[in-house]
Amino acid sequence: MSSLSEKRNRPGSVVASLNGKWVSYAHTAFAGYAFLSALVLGMSLHFQKIVRNEFYGYPEEWFPSVSATIGDRYPERSVFQIFIAVTAGPRFALIFLTYLVNARPGAFFPKVHAMVGLIRTFTCGGWVYITSTDDHDWHDIFMIAYMLLTIPWTIGGINISAKGTALRWRKFFAIGFYVTIIPLIYFFIQHKVNRVPGAYTTYAFCEWALIFFDIAYDSVSVFDFSALEVRVIDVNGITAGFPPVGKSSSPRNLKNNDPGLLAGFSIGGLLRFTISVYNSFVFWSVLTSLGVLIWYFPLWYMGISGYEVTLLSSIAPVLLGIPFATILFARFPQIAQLGQLIGVAAYLVPGPSDRLLTVSAGVMFATIAFSMEFWNATTRPFLALSKATAFSIGFIGSVIAKFAFYANNPIWPVMHEENGGLNKIGLALGVVAALLTTRPQAGANDVIPSSRRGSFVWSACGLAGLIFNLHSLLSDSSTLPYWVWNGYPVTGPLPVPHGAITIFAMALGVYSGVVARSAVRSWLAFAIASIGAIVLYSFENWTGYIGGLVLTVYLLAIVPAFLESASIHPPARTFGLAFFLYDLLVLAHVWVVAYAFVPGGPLLRERTDIVLGVAMSLIGLGVYGVGQVRAVGGSNGKNSSINFYKVRAFALIFVTSLSALAAAIAYKRVSKEKPVPYNPDAKIMTVGIWTIHFGLDNDMWASEVRMRDAIRDLELDVVGLLESDTQRIIMGNRDLTQQIAEDLGMYVDYGPGPNKHTWGAALLSKFPILNSTHHLLPSPVGELAPAIHATLDVYGTAIDVVVFHSGQEEDVEDRRLQTAGVTEIMANSANPLILLSYLVTKPLEGNYNTYVSEKSRMFDIDPSDWDRWCEYILYRDIKRVAYARVSRSTITDTEIQTGKFVIGVDPTSGNVQIPESQVPKEYHYPAIFRGEGVRGHRYHVFDEPRYYQ
Repeated sequence: MSSLSEKRNRPGSVVASLNGKWVSYAHTAFAGYAFLSALVLGMSLHFQKIVRNEFYGYPEEWFPSVSATIGDRYPERSVFQIFIAVTAGPRFALIFLTYLVNARPGAFFPKVHAMVGLIRTFTCGGWVYITSTDDHDWHDIFMIAYMLLTIPWTIGGINISAKGTALRWRKFFAIGFYVTIIPLIYFFIQHKVNRVPGAYTTYAFCEWALIFFDIAYDSVSVFDFSALEVRVIDVNGITAGFPPVGKSSSPRNLKNNDPGLLAGFSIGGLLRFTISVYNSFVFWSVLTSLGVLIWYFPLWYMGISGYEVTLLSSIAPVLLGIPFATILFARFPQIAQLGQLIGVAAYLVPGPSDRLLTVSAGVMFATIAFSMEFWNATTRPFLALSKATAFSIGFIGSVIAKFAFYANNPIWPVMHEENGGLNKIGLALGVVAALLTTRPQAGANDVIPSSRRGSFVWSACGLAGLIFNLHSLLSDSSTLPYWVWNGYPVTGPLPVPHGAITIFAMALGVYSGVVARSAVRSWLAFAIASIGAIVLYSFENWTGYIGGLVLTVYLLAIVPAFLESASIHPPARTFGLAFFLYDLLVLAHVWVVAYAFVPGGPLLRERTDIVLGVAMSLIGLGVYGVGQVRAVGGSNGKNSSINFYKVRAFALIFVTSLSALAAAIAYKRVSKEKPVPYNPDAKIMTVGIWTIHFGLDNDMWASEVRMRDAIRDLELDVVGLLESDTQRIIMGNRDLTQQIAEDLGMYVDYGPGPNKHTWGAALLSKFPILNSTHHLLPSPVGELAPAIHATLDVYGTAIDVVVFHSGQEEDVEDRRLQTAGVTEIMANSANPLILLSYLVTKPLEGNYNTYVSEKSRMFDIDPSDWDRWCEYILYRDIKRVAYARVSRSTITDTEIQTGKFVIGVDPTSGNVQIPESQVPKEYHYPAIFRGEGVRGHRYHVFDEPRYYQ
């Protein structure tokens, strides 16, 4: 131990001194003892109580979580809090000494790092002294905040550390911390959502590992503080002979070549960067909305409508070939930025066709604004990097907006106040950002010599492949999870909460594109990304998803290189060609599933591999083009370095903030309550089938809210949704099931994913889904017919439900083969079974007699209902008590059919109808749908439900 000097005889003398390493020792010892003492006491005194959770106890669970150990019992809770309180002193001293060690004149980041450390310490106090028993929500909020603040604390500490032992250990413990978070989240979901026995014990080990890595990371400060001496000095008569407090007595190998992660930070610069981010957010919102509006028309025409030509509005940059247009938009960039807001304001236009044309105008201005934003940007050092980074962050912002609003962008023109839109707010902010837009880059006279540009074709190809992949795969955080989804039990990622992981990967890609520019534009990086694309396409569950994450990081990282390459060529040629190729990819992306309705469709039938391969090949051409470009713009000197540090600082601020926001949204959206059926006492199971027309109502508004309300008021425990796969560019990359399932408390099986080339079938259930299998029925000519075969736990009884969409009327052989396939599925099931289906047949005729046959053992819910063509409910070995048909209002073109079944009684059913008064009240359908009904929904055809003996 360092010597303790007593010099009390003269002013200015050192009263006491202590080597700085003892601050680190004290912090490590007290923090470690606080947790270990609580663990030992808890395991000794209350073992079975603290290992028990909301679902299981010993022996399924046999190791306690940190929260249960430190917060649930006396005396371990008190002992822990006492020693954590004692740890506070060394903790604040550790933050202060860390700042002193790294503070340098003009360095801004050590101050920010110290502030993060202080806030992080207070959040630690939050989850320590507000235990999960006191207030579970606030305990979790403080803990999540603490973990999120650990990101800038550890990354910042690594960045300002001198080369040597301390830096190596900090990297080791930081990597250990972040890697452990992955299994922590996985096993928490296994416990909370899937209720896997023992999962919480594994989660607890991960949680304790985080504690270890956290304490160990801070203990590394001993290597820094050993060069410091803390002194207590008599200030009366202090002399200059004593060294200033906090100065190291030995030299350190400081990283003077890097002034810190937030060097160059300024409020004005951050404001300009934020404006570019929001303009990018508007660009992506307008561009991604166009496909949704176009899709409305072929739905009603059942084929090419002619409105598809509006897709070509994105090639508007070709107009920049007119010199006057180029000069106008270059001198007044606000014009194009305000113009793209036409696409946001389009929600004010009532008619579907007029609204589409309005959005098309917005897209034209948006692509022109995008092109002019980067024109000749490389003539200023790192200006293109700054704008490209803002462009990527704006894209992430649009993804997070959809993550928060159930896969709908709140400023899309299919949104309005009634269905959750924030159009007015988005428009107002857009006007402010557009008016404040500036163009601080070179003009038309500052031309890059052609010998240094390479070919505009390669740049256009790369940009086309990049924008297409961003749009098709990443414009919604649920798309990648659904590419690898294969049903229950859950063995892969879910849109919530794992959509946040996709967003984290995007953020990592953006930061990598700034700090590792040479690496990400290499052929090696492209090869790794291509392997990731192959893995995504070829594998399901976590394997495929990891491949998708690799591709995600690369796509966001390569944005600056591709936009810098494109910016040195004339915008009309480069961006015009890029968006033309992008449009071709969009059409191909639709053709793979719409092959039965489009000219030349069979050429791309079910060939997503070709579309993805072409897009990656275009990116490869872009990488080649980047390699052809010789040094453009100044990149040396003090000003250039400052510009780079500014971009890096802004990128760090935004990606950290957006990652934290994504994590908070994921936490908020994870279901914490077990779904409960509507009538459990009577053991009623109410089912329904509804063809929802891809979630666009007759007036071209997103219809999830209206569908949710109808399903809720009908008290449907199980509902099959058809024409529900909207995970494509032309459909908005949406997930129609999210809001319905979360608001109503239902389990959901999305059905075959977007890479399975169907129009979609989904299952929502108040009952646990024990198992589900996805089927693609034989379709040699027409559209693919999806089916979900699920086993539900209905009041303790295994009930099978099949959701099925048959092919179109024209393909007779397809429908015959599909009928045989579904009949085989039903025949091979040993459980009671309900078929919720779209059959395209008349009652008692043709294929109907295969569905309802001795082989299938199925019965029609009402054989006397002659007025059916598409939707049918069939059943067997379960007691049917009621059946109703409910009008669609203006939501779609197909009604809701629904039936009621009773579990645990004699399943014998007859077709004798009885008055409602003769059945128990619990069996009754809601009265609000009688007569004129509610919100346009009413009992129709029979004008009332039918009840049976």
